[in-house]
Amino acid sequence: MTGPEADRDALLAQAVRLRESGRREEARTQLLALRGEFPDDAQVAYQTAWVHDTLGLEAQAVPHYVAAVAGTGLSEEERRGALLGLGSTYRTLGRHAEAVATLSAAAAEFPEDNALKTFLAMALYNVGRAHDGMRLLLTVLAATSADPDLVGYRPAIEHYARDLDAVEGSA
Repeated sequence: MTGPEADRDALLAQAVRLRESGRREEARTQLLALRGEFPDDAQVAYQTAWVHDTLGLEAQAVPHYVAAVAGTGLSEEERRGALLGLGSTYRTLGRHAEAVATLSAAAAEFPEDNALKTFLAMALYNVGRAHDGMRLLLTVLAATSADPDLVGYRPAIEHYARDLDAVEGSA
């Protein structure tokens, strides 16, 4: 491959290396230039969003995340990361309803992703749906914990995840 696409690939890889090595401001500058050159490129948008998030520039990350998830060309792992990043960023910005909507759709698209479910539980709490958030967290905990102190209680945790208000022995 030669030409603009080859340059894009090399510059994108370099920007990712810069971010990963802690040179985030340099990565941001390079990624913003790439976004200008490749405005419809979902991978460039995702990496640009990510670097803004790592710099604490959440509000500036949002449009890049939105472009990334609206576009095509992300791998499944990148799409999951972009959806989680967008939902988490909405939550950080106090845009809780958007966080719930984004993370709910993402959890439906990737039902095995427990990180998405965990961030969704936090967003549910933020919109006043603590019961739903707790239920989701208990479900994730019961399904994923190998902690010997919890494993023996898995059936009880699963029971209460289904009915958190259950009281045994009540008439």
